[in-house]
Amino acid sequence: MFFKNWWPFRRKLKNQAKKDDSFDVNQRIYTPVSQLTVGMYVIELDRPWLESPFLFQGFELETEADIRAVKDVCQYVYIDATRKRKRPVQAKTTQDSLLSESNIDFGAPPPPKLSVFEKEFARAEHVHKEVEQLVSNFMERIANGEGIDTKAAKEAVAQCVNSILHSPDAFLWLNQLKNKDKYTAQHSLNVCALAIVLGRYLNFSVANLNNVGLCGMMHDMGKMLVPLDILNKPGKLEPEELAIMRSHAALGYELLKSSDQMYPGAIDTAYSHHETLDGKGYPRRIGERGISLFTRIVTIVDMYDAITSDRVYQKGRTHLEATNILANMAGSQLDERLVIKFIECLGVYPPGSIVMMTNGYIAIVVEVNELQKLRPKVIMLLDAQKQRIPETIVNLADMLLDEHGKVLTIKGIVKAQDYNIDIKKYYQQGVLQKGFANEKR
Repeated sequence: MFFKNWWPFRRKLKNQAKKDDSFDVNQRIYTPVSQLTVGMYVIELDRPWLESPFLFQGFELETEADIRAVKDVCQYVYIDATRKRKRPVQAKTTQDSLLSESNIDFGAPPPPKLSVFEKEFARAEHVHKEVEQLVSNFMERIANGEGIDTKAAKEAVAQCVNSILHSPDAFLWLNQLKNKDKYTAQHSLNVCALAIVLGRYLNFSVANLNNVGLCGMMHDMGKMLVPLDILNKPGKLEPEELAIMRSHAALGYELLKSSDQMYPGAIDTAYSHHETLDGKGYPRRIGERGISLFTRIVTIVDMYDAITSDRVYQKGRTHLEATNILANMAGSQLDERLVIKFIECLGVYPPGSIVMMTNGYIAIVVEVNELQKLRPKVIMLLDAQKQRIPETIVNLADMLLDEHGKVLTIKGIVKAQDYNIDIKKYYQQGVLQKGFANEKR
């Protein structure tokens, strides 16, 4: 399957590279990078395009930053001094087109939620189910050698954005309903949702939320061109198997580039989401200056979801364990300010976390209180003797007292399996509906 699907994309890419109706006749001139100036058009590098951080094969140097980017990876290039555009370049004037880490206000408070968990959950549930099925269909089509319906993908991401703007907690709760047998499809949806949640927290426009969400949804599509016996292998991969697994970044790049009307940032993210700031990532080891803002976001949330998910070869770890791993990588491999903001936006006890209360009860976190993040809404599941009790929602921000007259609060996150809790089974049994029906006010 690997070669069956890989080579058609290679041929298609080469054929597309030969077509260029935007410029006049070609004249190839050797140019050391020290001689590059704004306005030159680069047509060839001193290395293969797929080993460079550049998304397009041929581009105009529009800014000094473009020149620096070329100097970072090349000693010389070939330019075409005779090429003149037949179509004018549209000025990049909007905030959306210029969005980068440098123009994010990291101190700004997040926007208010447009609704509450209880009111949004039914819609979020419907959207989550539909989009999960859509992503599964995408992956099945790719595995069969077909392409991606970009329009459908964009419409699905827009639905996720709308739901998350109303209540990020509802979508985050649904992200906990994981099935390791459907990991790849669910992971793509989870990364899409987490990227949107972080983008919302950073006050992205709706257009940018849609863009970063699409980057998240599309980031791992190349894995569908990797043989299943490697993708789902329960043990450690052999060196040659690891090389094939890692090829999913280049495969995803070529797949998305061949997709009609695909957002360029999603193509770049598919190629670069395993790159790290220290230049030790793969496949190109491009380092900090070659990694876009949206790719940095997807890299962080991709790692988080992978760490907290059950896989065929490992059990998922807790939120606290995952955030500790991200924090240790911040600054060297991951963007430090984005890691901090991601941890902030999820809170200490994100929706879906299994927690132990100070009175020994076990509960599931439902909705984060953005003004008092240590005091979310929770559903009580087990009593101090770990016996099941009628599900009841308690708002810890109300400072309720336990049976000993002490203010009830969370002691810490625990592992669901330690208490025989299957969150998916509780969900199927209507735990949320029962909890809200019995809510203590």
